[in-house]
Amino acid sequence: MPRLSGVTPSGHIHLGNHLGAVARWAAERAPDDLFFISDMHAMTVSYRPSTLRTLTRESFAVLVAAGIDTDSVFVQSDLAGELGALNWVLECTCSYGEAARMIQFKEKAGEQQSVRLGLLTYPALMAADILLQGATEVPVGSDQDQHVELARTLARRFNSEYGEVFAVPRATVAPTAARILDLSDPTRKMAKSAGSSVGVVQVLDEPDLVRRKVRRAVTDDLGTVRYAPDDQPGVSNLLEILGACRATTPYGLAAEYSSYGALKEATAEAVIEHLRPVRERTKELLADPDELDRSRARGATRAADRAQPRLSAALRLAGLR
Repeated sequence: MPRLSGVTPSGHIHLGNHLGAVARWAAERAPDDLFFISDMHAMTVSYRPSTLRTLTRESFAVLVAAGIDTDSVFVQSDLAGELGALNWVLECTCSYGEAARMIQFKEKAGEQQSVRLGLLTYPALMAADILLQGATEVPVGSDQDQHVELARTLARRFNSEYGEVFAVPRATVAPTAARILDLSDPTRKMAKSAGSSVGVVQVLDEPDLVRRKVRRAVTDDLGTVRYAPDDQPGVSNLLEILGACRATTPYGLAAEYSSYGALKEATAEAVIEHLRPVRERTKELLADPDELDRSRARGATRAADRAQPRLSAALRLAGLR
């Protein structure tokens, strides 16, 4: 059962992304699984082309450095032709009401004065990502469940009206992973889109910067080290991070530390050592752009080869060939 997962280069990949997704992808990947950098998804809001290009290359390098084989990771825009064709077919299979009722569209549209059309039609592109590769499982967070459900609806509708082409995917809940919170505000998740980077540890942060960020992490005035997310979110977040880096649960770690300072020092060092090989390998890849391009081309070739028969069949059945 091939799985498909992606990361949008809307910012630098951070510790939460790494512990919650990338490291797990690398450890648990199966031969048919594919992972991609969804750079076209980042265009639904205002962006700088040069920044998008840089973040896309960096994100690709991080996934490879984390241990994902180069023939299992690709950049979405490298399949722009294939996706563009299928996206149009799926847009013509989807109703306006189905697209407009997506919760993310409603929320983001309410926050922006000028809403891009791509924000409305983005779920059809996400469906194209999934259906083009024949993915049957799509590990996603709860905020993406609705989009995968739309992909299921469109797959069934196309298959019923024109002919069997698409596997009907299902959203799967990722195995329990650390939920990493912002160090400066432990009431919210660590996010690429955070307005301030002071509480966000980037995968490529230098060790000294990691130490400074962890040492400044918000805790509380209770003075007791215990894992109690509701009562002590800041302290619990540090224990969660420490446990994830050491591949253990945060519950038993609390008894090992008698002060917040000691917990912060231990967490900082654990994060530095956990990220060190990924950071160093990523920098090596970025320093050799020719090799990085060759790696990127390998992934794109495999993804395109896997997509072509399905796309050709869909276009033929839709009357376009």
